This record gives sequence, structure tokens and C-alpha cells, in this order.
Amino acid sequence: MTLGDNTILVVEDSVTQLVHLRALLEEEGLEVVIATDGEMGLQMARGLRPGLVILDLQMPRMNGFQVVQEMKKAKETASIPVIMFSTHHELETQTLGMQLGALEYIPKDAFADAVLLETLRQMGFIT
Repeated sequence: MTLGDNTILVVEDSVTQLVHLRALLEEEGLEVVIATDGEMGLQMARGLRPGLVILDLQMPRMNGFQVVQEMKKAKETASIPVIMFSTHHELETQTLGMQLGALEYIPKDAFADAVLLETLRQMGFIT
């Protein structure tokens, strides 16, 4: 099953963050599916092929680095854009995420929602 290009898979282990992100994205008219750990997120990306993955870094079973690395290795998920969305602000962490294949790395801070929405506008997910 392949989802529409406007469907976003959010991979996040914090229930609070999941609820917040889902509400934020659905308010913009986007379809949202969720995974609560890295392994589930990778399986869902492979099976559903969403238009975009928003990926936390620290999660059980597989971290965000492992997920993006596995996604970019596999033919069926290599072209799915990934935005890493994490509390880790260190330059080395952000650089590694981008080197492994993330399109963008957005630190979770006071401006994270605005940056995420603007990124999605620039990518054509939000009009």
C-alpha cells in the first residue's frame, strides 16, 4: 500500500510530541500516520511509502540515525525525504543526520514549529 504524497509519517516516541505534531500538521490539511519507535517507523516507511518522514533522534529499538541510514540504503524508501526533528542541537549531531541522508535537521526549540511549517511550505506539502 502506498500513501498519498501529502501523507507524513511522524516517528516519535514521546506521546506529548506525537499529539502536538499530529495536531499541527493536520491543522494544515496534511494526512498524518504515526510510529512510536524507530523500528516501527522503518517498517511503516517501507510498507506505506509516505510522502515525507519526520523523524526523532532518540527512540527505542532503533534511533533516528539508524532509521534514516536504512531508509536511504533501500530502493523502495531511498527517495522519501526525511526531516530529523530532535532536541539535540549539537552541530556534530545535525551534520551526521544530514550526511546519513536527512534532507533537513530541525532542533526542537521555541521556533521548531514555525521552522517545520515553513520547511513544509517550501517543499510543497503546504500551500
